[in-house]
Amino acid sequence: MSERMSGVTVLAALGLMACGPGQGDNGADALAERQADVAAAGAEVMPFDLETSTHVFEKTNVGGVQEVASDTEDPEQIALIRAHLAEEAVRFSSGDFHDPAMIHGDDMPGLHALVMGHELIDVTYGDIESGGRIVYSTEDPSLVEAIHQWFEAQVRDHGEHAQAHR
Repeated sequence: MSERMSGVTVLAALGLMACGPGQGDNGADALAERQADVAAAGAEVMPFDLETSTHVFEKTNVGGVQEVASDTEDPEQIALIRAHLAEEAVRFSSGDFHDPAMIHGDDMPGLHALVMGHELIDVTYGDIESGGRIVYSTEDPSLVEAIHQWFEAQVRDHGEHAQAHR
């Protein structure tokens, strides 16, 4: 079994557990557990070190900007971030959102709309000083909302490894 496929086990568990805040005995505990599970699944999908990188999600009027930057000056980590995001931008442009589904689950907010409407979304990749950036833009208000929902879910799920900018 490949390293990538081992993430399926983690995601199967994610699909079975109640993962929203306020569910179960303690919403904070459930969220912390979900974030730990997402980090484990993310380590299977993302080739760079999550502990030394930060995801930043900025909503815009036409979609959003996603950046991943290394918190260190490690050229290997920066190269891994850039290669991964460049590949993801190509996949997202063609409607392939398999990797986010592997990490966050198939019912991730906004994901279905992004898959179905991918032809109406311009997805572009570019390098930044210590990592990479994907810019999402569309003229379709429902897809802008889907991108915003998708970003919010990622910020919530990645916990300390992500932040939102408005």
